[in-house]
Parts: sequence; structure tokens; C-alpha cells
Amino acid sequence: MFSNSSILIFTDLDGTLLNRDTFEFDSIKPFLKELINKDIIIIPNSSKTEDEIIEFNNEANFQFPFISENGSIIHNLNFLNHEFPDKIMLAKNIHEIQKIFDKNISQDLKSKCKVISNLTISEQTQIFGLPENKLKKVFKRSCTIPIIFEGNNEEKLSLKNLLLKIGLDYMEGGRVLNLGDRVNKADAMKKIIQMLETKFKCKPKTIAVGDNHNDLEMLQNSDIPCLVKNDKFLKKNLQIKNLIVSKQAAPEGWVEIVKLALEKIK
Repeated sequence: MFSNSSILIFTDLDGTLLNRDTFEFDSIKPFLKELINKDIIIIPNSSKTEDEIIEFNNEANFQFPFISENGSIIHNLNFLNHEFPDKIMLAKNIHEIQKIFDKNISQDLKSKCKVISNLTISEQTQIFGLPENKLKKVFKRSCTIPIIFEGNNEEKLSLKNLLLKIGLDYMEGGRVLNLGDRVNKADAMKKIIQMLETKFKCKPKTIAVGDNHNDLEMLQNSDIPCLVKNDKFLKKNLQIKNLIVSKQAAPEGWVEIVKLALEKIK
């Protein structure tokens, strides 16, 4: 439950809280429990689907409120206050997104967008780094379409600009592009903060933790932005004030920078 002294930690999962390759986080479960016992509210904010984050909640043995599909849907906000809804949709549904995409994007650019759900199981497991039995949860999507873009950087920028003109966008994560509505992780984060401010007449302190491109807006809009070490992500030229960068990779890097962020707040 939320209180006036609550601190909110909005966190990406893959490569941030979960190990980049194995998706394990067993070593930091005691620290997560310690935070929860201190009434610090952890809100996963991920490109993952609802089913995937429910699985994470079950593995963590705690029912966190969470944000799925890069800011598309807010879930379980009623855990913070019983008057809040259990689900808030911020994005168009996947069928509407597909229809807009098909109608407005040229055949040339479409041909360079490889929809991952249409690939072989072997290709899908290689792209996501997941076993076959976990792929079903990955593709049970409401608002986003994972793709691999096979064009050059100029064509990729052209696709980005066209998508923005028609009210869509793509989010670039560690493994794929997620085609979706023009929303991001920060939009969902700000929606939650605004609802809490309105209800409780106070502004909570926020920590945001990420590791990649699709986390940047979330970091830029938090009180304490934190970046977990990611050797594949170019950190130069990041215009993020007071950014904390971990020396370790996930999941240990998550603990490292959350401890530093909490010290800053206190």
C-alpha cells in the first residue's frame, strides 16, 4: 500500500534486474524482500507481456503493480490503493496498430520488417534467448509487435519518422524493435505518479532503473535515474542529469545502484 513516505522504484527487467543471458535474479531476492519490508514500492516497467511479468512476480513471491509492453498497459494499481483500477490501457490495441501500419507504410519498408512471431521456433528462441516453452508468453501481446528490422540506419530512421507521423512508434530494446502506439515507459510512470499525487496530495520520490534505449525517457523523468552496466549500449552523449551508472551487470548491478539511489534520497 502507498503512504506519504513511500519511495517508488520503476525498473526494467531484462538486463536490468534480471541477468541478461540467464534471466536469473535469485541472488538479489533477499534485497528485494528487504526493500518491500521497508515499504519501498517496486514497479516493473518492461517491454515484457502481462503473462511474462506475472511469471516474474510469482518467482519473486510478491505481487508487484507493473507496466507491460513499453508503457502500453498499467496493471494491479489497486494494490497501491483499492480505489484504483486493476488495469489502465494507455495504447491502441494490436489489431488497430497493425491496420494503421499496413495502410500507411510502404511495401519497401514493410519488407524490411521481419515479424518475429512469423519466424521458426528455432529463430525465435535464438532471438529472445528463451526456451520454446516460454515463447507463448512472449507472443501473447495486446499492444506491441516485436520485429527485426533488416534495413540500413537511414531506412530505420525513415521508418521511425513515418511511424511518428501516423501516431505509432517503435521502441528499441536489447534484442528487438517493438512496434506499437506512441507511448513509452515514462508515460505510464507519469500516469501512476499523477494518480498518486491527486489521491494523496503529495509527490512520491522516484527511482528509475534501466539499461537500454527504451528506458531513457523513464530515466529522464525520474528523481534518481540509474543505468545498469550494459556493454552493448552506448552511454556517451546521454543527457540525463544526476545519472548513476553501475559497475556491475544485472542483477548485482541493480542492487548496487538502488542502494546508491536510496542513500541520495535519504
